[in-house]
Amino acid sequence: PAIDEARLQAIVESAVAKSAPAPAPQVSAEEISAMVEKSMMGMSESQVSADEIQAMVEKAVESAAMEGASPEEIQKMVESAVMAATEDSLTAGDVESAISMAVMEAQESAVTAEDMQSAVSSAVMEASAEQLTADKVQEIVAMALEDRAMMEEPPRETIIFSDLNWSSAQLQNRIAQYLVEKGYGYPTDVLFGATLPLFNGLRNGDTHVTMEIWLPNQDEAWNEARANGEVYSVGLSLGKDWQSAFVIPRYLQEQYPELDSVDDLKEQQYKDLFKTAETGDKARLVSCVIGWACEVVNAAQVDGYGLMEHVEIINPGDGAALNADVYGAYERQEPWLGYQWGTNDPALKLDLVRLEEPAYSDQCWFTTKACAYEDATILIAVVPDLPARAPDVIEMLQAWDFNIDIYKAAVQWQDANPDADTNATALWWLSANEDIWSAWVTQEAAESVSIALAASEIPDGWPTE
Repeated sequence: PAIDEARLQAIVESAVAKSAPAPAPQVSAEEISAMVEKSMMGMSESQVSADEIQAMVEKAVESAAMEGASPEEIQKMVESAVMAATEDSLTAGDVESAISMAVMEAQESAVTAEDMQSAVSSAVMEASAEQLTADKVQEIVAMALEDRAMMEEPPRETIIFSDLNWSSAQLQNRIAQYLVEKGYGYPTDVLFGATLPLFNGLRNGDTHVTMEIWLPNQDEAWNEARANGEVYSVGLSLGKDWQSAFVIPRYLQEQYPELDSVDDLKEQQYKDLFKTAETGDKARLVSCVIGWACEVVNAAQVDGYGLMEHVEIINPGDGAALNADVYGAYERQEPWLGYQWGTNDPALKLDLVRLEEPAYSDQCWFTTKACAYEDATILIAVVPDLPARAPDVIEMLQAWDFNIDIYKAAVQWQDANPDADTNATALWWLSANEDIWSAWVTQEAAESVSIALAASEIPDGWPTE
């Protein structure tokens, strides 16, 4: 059956309404009236009167609103629609549909009013001339709107990663940034810093993704942020990992086999092993980096174990200084006491031993902390609005499976290539492990990433090292 005019109008307006929201009008009634009067001047009579057209335009503008079109652009749209009506003797319903659709679609700032008016007028005239069915018109309009939306997709917002100041977090960031930029087309950036400042940044929306949230280190802040709806976890990062503030080299324990627990640090003979001119009569304990959550935890443990009179805590300025300290002592085969964790480079490369501590319990941890760390759970955290603007990135992070064994392989490669920085290591890993990362992304994204790797492309958001 041939399409009814009213049915055509309803179909077009329905299809457009589903494709774009309608903000508040920005064009006054006086402007609309002037446009219509100007459009009608000098034109021959048709089946559509000036009053009818004026009513149509006012109704269309009031219902659809104008966001991306100026009054001049509206004038051109109206003029074009009226000219089409006079030349082709279309009905009032046809013109109303054309104007309504053109005004609605002009909301898309990236599409000019002239382009839209031309396309809509053509579609309506085709429907009138060829007696298309209602279903066919609805299909044509929906396809046209979908194609236009794809062609004129608005720029994607930058996704900012928390660039925590240790190796595993930064390597995961570089890999994730590559997949996000080259696979999905989102710009990325990083914000460098320590645990506590960057977690506050995540809570405030200054960053959008943190690839390593360590629990129980950040339990209190994490639970508070979750309760406030400021962050949530999309999955695991690395897996479980150990950590301790009381680590010594194995060669030292072999020399002093009875030095095997934190209580032994109260004995003078063992304190003497670690004391320096800087620490006086106390053992030197190289603890967490300033600004890391474990800085506070380790100090509480020293107090809880009754070691305040026996141990002097030294907090390095960054992770590199912490690592350099243990590497230097190990190279000289000197005594060393301090903080390490399982996926940190020295723990992967050196033979280290943890002094015995009382077993972890919730009751101990949330009071005195006079007990060992629970093996850490490492989470990937994002801000709440990220799923709405980057659902494909959320799906990638939910599929993320960069475990400790994978990280160890990357560290071994970097150790064998001492000139390689984190960026170079990420490029090597992506090139050598497509079978792993391709399982985290869509097929289309995987193909785009492979092309970028073959061309040696570098993400714009990677920091220069």
